[in-house]
Amino acid sequence: MRFLALLLVAAGLPAGAVPSAPAPTARVWVTTVDRAESLHEREPVSWQRGESTHPTITVDPNRTYQSMDGFGASITDSAAAVLYRLAPAERDRAMRSLFDPRTGIGVSFLRQPIGSSDFTAAAEHYTYDDVPGDFALRHFSIRHDEAQILPLLRQAKRLNPNLKILGTPWSPPAWMKTSDSLVGGRLKDDPRVYDAYARYLVKFVQAYTAAGVPIDYLTVQNEPQNRRPSGYPGTDLPVRQAAAVISALGPKLARAGLRTKILGYDHNWATHPGDIESTPPGEDPETDYPYRLLDSPAAKWLAGTAFHCYYGDPAAQSALHEAYPDKGIWFTECSGSHGPDDTPEQIFRGTLTWHARNLVIGTTRNWAKSVVNWNIALDQNGGPHLGGCDTCTGLLTVLPGGTFRADAEYFTIGHLAKFVKPGAVRIGSTSFGTTGWNGQIMDVAFRNPDGSTALIVHNQNDDPRTFAVALGSRIFEYTLPGGALATFTWPRLRGPSLRQLDLDGATATGAGAIDDDASTRWSSGAAQAPGQFLQVDLGRVREFRRVAIDSGGNLGDYARGWELSVSVDGVRWRTVAAGQGSGQLTNVDLPLTRARHLRITTTAASENWWSVADLRLYR
Repeated sequence: MRFLALLLVAAGLPAGAVPSAPAPTARVWVTTVDRAESLHEREPVSWQRGESTHPTITVDPNRTYQSMDGFGASITDSAAAVLYRLAPAERDRAMRSLFDPRTGIGVSFLRQPIGSSDFTAAAEHYTYDDVPGDFALRHFSIRHDEAQILPLLRQAKRLNPNLKILGTPWSPPAWMKTSDSLVGGRLKDDPRVYDAYARYLVKFVQAYTAAGVPIDYLTVQNEPQNRRPSGYPGTDLPVRQAAAVISALGPKLARAGLRTKILGYDHNWATHPGDIESTPPGEDPETDYPYRLLDSPAAKWLAGTAFHCYYGDPAAQSALHEAYPDKGIWFTECSGSHGPDDTPEQIFRGTLTWHARNLVIGTTRNWAKSVVNWNIALDQNGGPHLGGCDTCTGLLTVLPGGTFRADAEYFTIGHLAKFVKPGAVRIGSTSFGTTGWNGQIMDVAFRNPDGSTALIVHNQNDDPRTFAVALGSRIFEYTLPGGALATFTWPRLRGPSLRQLDLDGATATGAGAIDDDASTRWSSGAAQAPGQFLQVDLGRVREFRRVAIDSGGNLGDYARGWELSVSVDGVRWRTVAAGQGSGQLTNVDLPLTRARHLRITTTAASENWWSVADLRLYR
């Protein structure tokens, strides 16, 4: 004890004092649009007790959503070719930068073409059996992939043993199609063809597994509504034919003892107008393709649905989830792109910010279990490619001098893959931004299998924005540069003791206030004045201990003075709390309160409008 007292005195503390534990901290990595910081780790930020006047991201581990499979891209034939242009030591460095979870970004999901795609370095497009009429598949071979693709896949698996792989064909063998070509056409409407194609896909899984690359997922056709691919493999696969292939494939995978799961659709959030226009005369354009597939008998073999980014909005994923909550959602393709006159700086900035909004945060907040970009590497000209996209970009750019450069997609995927581990679960967090851009802070949060948390935050605005992050009674504030993307991580901390109530069935005089979406809001539409009110009918009598009045991302739109009243019957009201607002989020703590109706009334004036972006009840 005397030794402890001496230590305390040496530290400048009274002899009887007990030193307090240091405040817990969150680590932070930032990528800026000007490349000044690229997944750069800044000084950690300390959690404090108290409140903030700034928009506040409330992280709620008690609210859980989908589990995550992983994040990554595709080692296409072209990607493999350009990586093999590098000297072996430099290629190994590129692979470590991609797949090593410690020294790289830890890519954890790959989507591999089954045969040729537009990103093919070969002189001609190919499949694994191009011998006409080979229904017995005696000539099936993955020999093409053994030179470059499979060695890279095996190396990726060694670097990250948690890596998951999805296989996707751009076309069945030409002899199975009405066009007798890999480019365009449909499967021949013949049971023998459906059976042969299903066996072809099973043989792919078996051959890759034997080569040391197990396949976790399959889709049966890339972009099945793209009827006019520009010089690269593609197939028009209507729902009826997709269901026939899946119904033949599912039992064959099971009989072969393979655990590979099947995903449906593998196309855009919404049907592209060009795909509607190209529908054969008299046929249905099937703009509800994934719904029809999940309504078909083939649904019993489907783990869920895969989506691409090239038309529509990520909200389509949530709509499908609500209709089929027992089926998963995977996001499986999006490429960065650029215009003919874009500078490298414009390409980097535009790709980083669009992908941050729509993929990193947009897809995951809409139930995606994966975020997968297109090419993992391309050359400085966006190639090589054989038809198809001539403006695509990769995670890495292989340069003429025998080196490589990490580009925007490397960092957007990295902000997820390096910190959100396979098996992580998305948890609740308030987000103020929209995928369509509203200039606000937006975010998504995950709890990793080890109990740690990763919070990814994007500042949509061109100017710096300050925000707060709250977890239970702890809070910190942070300022992000304009357009920046950041990941915050912290070890297991005690979360909130209160649990948020589900307000399904509730109605309000301002619907945007109770939709569990802080990017929407109810607003007074005029300067604050005493007597303005927001009233909520919970649909039934509920019990709660806290009412959170969140004014969202529009600074100053909080009530300068407020009064909270409750009622059981909507006729007799009683005031349970009142106060003065000081910031965007006001937490009103109460003794256990029973009520069906709530009314929040302003009691002071201000030139600012009064907005409520999110009203939350806790017990």
